[in-house]
This record gives sequence, C-alpha cells and structure tokens, in this order.
Amino acid sequence: MANSGGGAVCNGHLHSHKKQTDGSPSGNCTKNGIVKEAQQNGKPHFYDKPIVESFEEAPLHVIVFTYMGYGIGTLFGYLRDFLRSWGIEKCNAATEREEQKDFVPLYQNFENFYTRNLYMRIRDNWNRTICSVPGALFDVMERVSDDYNWTFRFTGRIIKDVINMGSYNFLGLAARYDESMRTVKDVLESYGVGVASTRHEMGTLNKHKELEDLLAKFLNVEAAMVFGMGFATNSMNIPALVGKGCLILSDELNHASLVLGARISGATIRIFKHNNIQSLEKLLRDAIIYGQPRTRRAWKKILIIVEGIYSMEGSIVRLPQIVALKKKYKAYLYVDEAHSIGSLGPTGRGVVEFFGMDPQDVDVLMGTFTKSFGASGGYIAGRKDLVDYLRVHSHSAVYATSMSPPIAEQIIRSMKLIMGLDGTTEGLQRVQQLAKNTRYFRQRLNEMGFIVYGNEESPVIPLLLYMPSKVA
Repeated sequence: MANSGGGAVCNGHLHSHKKQTDGSPSGNCTKNGIVKEAQQNGKPHFYDKPIVESFEEAPLHVIVFTYMGYGIGTLFGYLRDFLRSWGIEKCNAATEREEQKDFVPLYQNFENFYTRNLYMRIRDNWNRTICSVPGALFDVMERVSDDYNWTFRFTGRIIKDVINMGSYNFLGLAARYDESMRTVKDVLESYGVGVASTRHEMGTLNKHKELEDLLAKFLNVEAAMVFGMGFATNSMNIPALVGKGCLILSDELNHASLVLGARISGATIRIFKHNNIQSLEKLLRDAIIYGQPRTRRAWKKILIIVEGIYSMEGSIVRLPQIVALKKKYKAYLYVDEAHSIGSLGPTGRGVVEFFGMDPQDVDVLMGTFTKSFGASGGYIAGRKDLVDYLRVHSHSAVYATSMSPPIAEQIIRSMKLIMGLDGTTEGLQRVQQLAKNTRYFRQRLNEMGFIVYGNEESPVIPLLLYMPSKVA
C-alpha cells in the first residue's frame, strides 16, 4: 500500500501536514477571528498545534483489486449457495424449519450471504475466548475447527501474553485486583452487587452522589448525573431534551446510540457532512431562515450533536469552530465524549480540555465509563438546571436500574487516580503515556506503508485493509 505520510485529506480536500486543516495560521482556538485564551483548572491553556487528520485515499491498484476480490468472492458465493440448495454441499448455516416453510421468512437469505461465504472463512480471527483480564497482554483459550470455522472446539491449551490491539481500556484501569482496588471490594461487601431499583425509587445511594459530585469537579461543571448504561445515556436522554418541533443537526458518522436517541425523540433530523463546518453552517442558516417545514414557524430548539472522538474514523471534533457556530446561531451543543474523556487533554479531561476551552461552552457533556475508567455506565453533565431537569424527565432515571455500587466505586477510584487525589502521579503518567503510545503507533504504521485514518492525537487508530483476502 502507498505511504500515507505525504498529506492529509480533510472534508474531501488534500492538505499538507504542515498546515492546519481549517486554514488558520496557527492552531489556537479561534472564535469570530479572535484567538481565545481559555481558562482550564485555573490555568490559561492554548491549543497551539496544527490539527492534522489523515483520510488518505487508496491507490488505484488497491481499489481495483478490492473490487475484483469482492466480485470473485460473490460469484463463488452464489455458486456454493447453488450447490447447498441442491444438497451437493452440506449447508451449516441457520435455516427455517420445514414446518415453517409457509411462514413469512424471519430473515432474508441474502442478509447473511457474506457471513456464510466470507466471514466464515476468517471467523477464527474474531470472538476469541479470553480467560484473563484484558489488559495490555491477555490469555486466550486455544480452539480449532473441523468444519471450516462453522463450529469450534477447545484444545485445553492456554495461549499466554497475547498483545491486546482491540480494547478501549485506554489507561489500563480495567486491571486485575491489587491493593488500590480494595475500596471496590469493601463496597461490594457493604452494598452488594446491585441496587434492584430505579433512581426515582430506592436506587439513589450515597455512592452515586459521591460519584456525581466528583465527576462535576473533574469536568469543571455545575452538576452531573450518572446512568447504569452508556448506550442508554444517549438513547434515553436525547428524547428528554428535544421533541416534536425541534431540530437535530447530527454528524453523519455519529454513534448508533445518538442516532437512536434522535429518532426516538420525534424531532426533525438533518445530517451534516462529517466534521464539515461549512455543511453545518449551511444547515443552521437554512434552519433560521426557513424555520419548520410547511408552517415556517421558528424551531423550538436547535440541537447540534457531535462526538469528541469518532470511534470508527479516529477523527476529533473541530470543537472551537462548532462552538463559534452554535453561539452565532443561538443553538445548543451536545458532545458525546465516550472515547475522548480520560484519553484526551493534558490531564485526561477530554476534548474540551484538549482545545483549551471553557466547559460552559458546551451545553450538554455526555460520556461513558466503559473506556478509560475500566467500568460501565455513562453520564450527562453541565448546568445544574439541566441535570435537575433530567433527574425528573429522563427515561433512564425513571425506568432503568441504577448503577451498581461496586461499579460506582470503581469509577470513583479511577477518577481519583486520574485527578491525582490518591496522592500519586500515576494517573497523569498513564494519560501522558497513552499520548506517546498513540503518536508512536501511528508514526510506525505510516512508515510501514499502511493507510491509517483519523487525527494524529486520537487513540482510536483505524487501519484500512480493503481487500478481503488481506483481513486474516
């Protein structure tokens, strides 16, 4: 493959790595042409690096061979399906029972065409059974297949110290038990495994209150609320914030939880091109000028939804420009920091700190504890009146079981470590080491000739393989 070190593609245009992708002479946070000095944790901070995001296109020969590979694979797939249908080749795939042959099919046959004919050939690369803590190294149970990966059997052998290349355990805090985790053990013995109640009934414990106060301090906001599931934090809270007569402007590459929450809300949804400020501004301008369809009334609310780090592309949101737009057009901004909280910024406080901005510039700060904190659940943070409103109206608070107390304690332990409240600098060292590892790993992959997507500071590093024969 071609080396991707020559330039970066941003919004469809090729840029030199020596220039900033927004065309400004420096990387400082700029709002309406004025360089902004931000106050973060009591200290002025500038983001003074050029924003470098690479979306290199594949060479022509790679594209040609990729299409040829899928074309040949599709032809042979149809041939093998024909042989299976006539009983010449054994069919191991799931099929409808004979007594249900007159029913409407539960799924279409073509839906798992590539599962049968491509994925099964390389299935042994996925769904591996891990039998240790998934840290930087982990242990895997060895397995073999006697029927070309349709089924597996374990050999009883353990493969030790396999390098972990596919985990969101950014800071390594989902680690095995040591003395620093004794507080989690104590909470488990005192509070039990679960609460078995919603936040509105008997599910709010002092541990939840402690976590929310610590989280608000960590994010430098007025208040925060935690939820037991990260996916539900988006899908159940967006409908509480917007509804019919409201407009959602969503990045085209937003996570499925954001997409689901937007659809459930009943608000009108319009999509802007990924990280494209011009596309977003055009939608904002049209929304202000034309209002709602047919009636032409003004929108009740306009909510911009973006992510801090995009989990499939590795790109970082262009937050300073989006904040400038939302202030200019009087819109609200919702930032999903599932992958950026704990992994970006000098002290791990996410994309807001990464750009040296004021947390009050973002109306709704959302994040999860499933990555950097080695736990589960999510949070919504911001102004106190926003959080108080969600405590009453969020479906997740009304209907879902609240966060498990040991999970809450694990998050508290991790957050105190990152903040240095445990009396050590280990948390800060982990954040800094992650940044060094990220830059080194991206640099070496580029030198090896791989096509790697995303921002050079992003710990999410997509490596593109293209050809199906190369995947395994």
